[in-house]
Amino acid sequence: MIVTRTPLRIPLGGGGTDLPSYSSKFGGFLISAAIDKYTFITVNRRKLDRLIRASYSWTEIVDSVKALQHPLIREALRLTGIDGGVEITSIGDIPGSSGAGSSASFTVGLLHALHALKREQISQWRLAEEACRIELDVLKEPVGKHDQFITAIGGITCLDIDRTNHVSTFPAAISEDVLEELDQNLLLFYTGVVRSTGEVLKAQNQAANENQPRVIDALHRIKEIGWEIKGALERGELRKFGELMETHWEVKKQLSGQVSGNQFDRCYDVAKASGAVGGKLMGAGGGGFFVFYCENGDKPKLREAMAREGLMELRFHFDFEGSKVMVNF
Repeated sequence: MIVTRTPLRIPLGGGGTDLPSYSSKFGGFLISAAIDKYTFITVNRRKLDRLIRASYSWTEIVDSVKALQHPLIREALRLTGIDGGVEITSIGDIPGSSGAGSSASFTVGLLHALHALKREQISQWRLAEEACRIELDVLKEPVGKHDQFITAIGGITCLDIDRTNHVSTFPAAISEDVLEELDQNLLLFYTGVVRSTGEVLKAQNQAANENQPRVIDALHRIKEIGWEIKGALERGELRKFGELMETHWEVKKQLSGQVSGNQFDRCYDVAKASGAVGGKLMGAGGGGFFVFYCENGDKPKLREAMAREGLMELRFHFDFEGSKVMVNF
């Protein structure tokens, strides 16, 4: 039996510049943080038959890989060359389609487990690349490479993407004291709204492919903000980081009318009036989690205000291990 644990993530800056429709023309840059909320994947050999049993929000029992309805499971089995006699189960700490990178976390964790089942050692970087191959090249999903790399590698990590869409990763040089303060002052609140990331990102992809000036200019600015956030964190300027998050959010809303909406704008305004320095909806927007930077004295007020708005807080810490095999026997 193999059990893997793969973190989810909070994008800190540069989100959206990893989409190939943009990065293949201009290059992308992101800074992101893995958190201690996880996708757990269990893989076990079936000893008495060659069936495939896959249990997620639904359960499938099929006699061939091509019969699987879950596209990520089907393509991960094809990529690793496992054609039957296996049982796969997934459990997630938070709902899917909530902007925390759950799809990439699932794919990375599943690939890690399948390689371990075959007794193959694989680097975190290669895990991320294989997950990207499945999601971008095979399934043609309108996503970038951000989520796969941060969930595989963990930490607070920078991703520099060149015009060939090659990803270089390096940790942000943040001091321990600043890390601890950042860990305490970033707050997550769940809106209760889930949405299809694909729907939001398809519109952005189309606009970038068509070189629409509004979207391209917004992505240029978002990339600049990503670098500015990296600098602020490395200098320990956390209030500046919070202010840059607000700038990031205002620019992000220019990408598509689906990023925000009246109810989310209201929540954001309430959060700002209740002590948040800055924040944004995670992922593509349109629902999921708000992340806010809030300094110590204002956190109780912010928590009370978000509770009145019907948002539930998810407490977390950073994860610095990335995807790992927890059980292997």
